[in-house]
Amino acid sequence: MNAGVKTDLDKLRVALVYDRVNKWGGAERVLLALKKIFPQAPLFTSVYLPKSASWAKNWPVKPSFGQRFPLVKKRHEFFPWLMPFIFESFDFRGYQLVISVTSAEAKGIITPPETCHLCYCLTPTRYLWSGRRVYFDSPGFGWLDGIAKKAYRFFLPFLLRWDKVAAQRPDSYLAISGEVRQRIKKNYRRDAEIIYPPVDLDKFKIKDDKFKTRKKNYFLVVSRLVPYKRIDLVIEAFNQLDRPLKIAGIGSQMSFLKKMAGPKIEFLGQLTEKALLSYYNSCRAVICPQEEDFGLVPLEAQACGKPVISYQGGGALETVVKNRTGEFFYPQTADALARTVLGFNVGRYCPDDCRRNAQRFSQKLFIRKFTKKTEEIWKKFSQEN
Repeated sequence: MNAGVKTDLDKLRVALVYDRVNKWGGAERVLLALKKIFPQAPLFTSVYLPKSASWAKNWPVKPSFGQRFPLVKKRHEFFPWLMPFIFESFDFRGYQLVISVTSAEAKGIITPPETCHLCYCLTPTRYLWSGRRVYFDSPGFGWLDGIAKKAYRFFLPFLLRWDKVAAQRPDSYLAISGEVRQRIKKNYRRDAEIIYPPVDLDKFKIKDDKFKTRKKNYFLVVSRLVPYKRIDLVIEAFNQLDRPLKIAGIGSQMSFLKKMAGPKIEFLGQLTEKALLSYYNSCRAVICPQEEDFGLVPLEAQACGKPVISYQGGGALETVVKNRTGEFFYPQTADALARTVLGFNVGRYCPDDCRRNAQRFSQKLFIRKFTKKTEEIWKKFSQEN
């Protein structure tokens, strides 16, 4: 545990819980960092898709009964009403510490009285709280959107009641940002301390001079292509500007966004980390149009020496330094973004300044802080129980 350093946590039987193991993104990077602290801990989850979650191949993943139903496994979005029953079905007898990592239902697990439940909250359930309007306006089911909206409206009161009850089950909360801490307090009436997620500075870095790719005249978006990420806003802005834009990522809005895009916008699909590093290093800047809970992409970009153009809200306010490692646009419109891009001058930004800012969020620091805080939480829990 924790790179060979013995801690009080080494003596505990620990389990991790995550909403769904079926994709790759910022939360999954957090889980891999936690695996370095708790290498023997199994990972409980609602559904597991090995083909789209190769990062978990060396992990003992324990999916729920929902795994037996192909439609639940492949299109869990259709079954929000089932998720409360799924997470309440897990049996954590014998575990002393359970850590849920969640932006949805995983915090709703039921643990025995002698088991400490620590929730590392990515955000209060997004489709019920901060992202409710976006999910309702654009469910992302294509021609089934009309049915999805009716179902969402029907199940919303039940899901809200359950979520509020489930939010009281963790013994302690940690939040990934000040933004999320405020949401936890507002929506759940719970207090939380902040431990920022880590960026892997060994993987994301400025290329050595002799290997540098010639800089290209394109801007870059790295994101899952889902409604709340607001990639449509970027496409609209770059259609206006008629400038090169590359978009890395996949998601439910891929077809819709491709139809919107002009001839200078390229979709790269799901990239390997080696390819992503190359695109980071050769772009002018990385654009982040959404209001993120925290957002690892801006830090990955800065770790590669690149400035960020971000919406002025959410976690970016804690990770991007205005006029030193990036710029903000406001309000959250295509016109505001277009104006910021027009005024952007990459020459005013120093790659080393960007890199130094990213170093404040290193994986080494995350592991040290998370281990220390978890030890404190466990000690307090064991004394009180």
